[in-house]
Amino acid sequence: MALIKSVRGFTPQIGKNVFLADNATIIGDVVIGDDCSIWFNAVLRGDVNSIRIGKRVNIQDGAVVHTLYEKSVAEIGDDVSLGHNVVVHGAKIENGALIGMGAIVLDHAVVGEGALVAAGSVVLSGTHVELGCIYGGTPAKFIKKMDPEQSKEINQKIATQYLMYSEWYK
Repeated sequence: MALIKSVRGFTPQIGKNVFLADNATIIGDVVIGDDCSIWFNAVLRGDVNSIRIGKRVNIQDGAVVHTLYEKSVAEIGDDVSLGHNVVVHGAKIENGALIGMGAIVLDHAVVGEGALVAAGSVVLSGTHVELGCIYGGTPAKFIKKMDPEQSKEINQKIATQYLMYSEWYK
């Protein structure tokens, strides 16, 4: 059973039809929307500030979502995929974005709607990843603009697949 822990008077709020892997950790001021999946060894640590997660979000194995005390919050929109071992620290990830495996997105960065951050990239604090664009590298830089249909196909497909995968575990 997932570790769900209250801290500083905050108890995680979890929506309907959410899959929490047995060793997922959800702590403090965390709100998770409906139809999400939080996978093995993922940690959502809302101990120092708030974490807000939309609907149909998948946070894959080993991912960490955290914030800075009194300085940043983590906001993740609807239909977002955070790949294996991703770190989102006090950043905003807008609807339909995909953060590739092992990427790091730092405080006050914004990843725009339908954008893709390539695996292993580091999005520095304050960076704005434009709507529907691919960013990659360390530090992450603009690579190309995606066709909106291509973005939707890639990003939405993964989000939908993870909703299906989570049903296998219920």
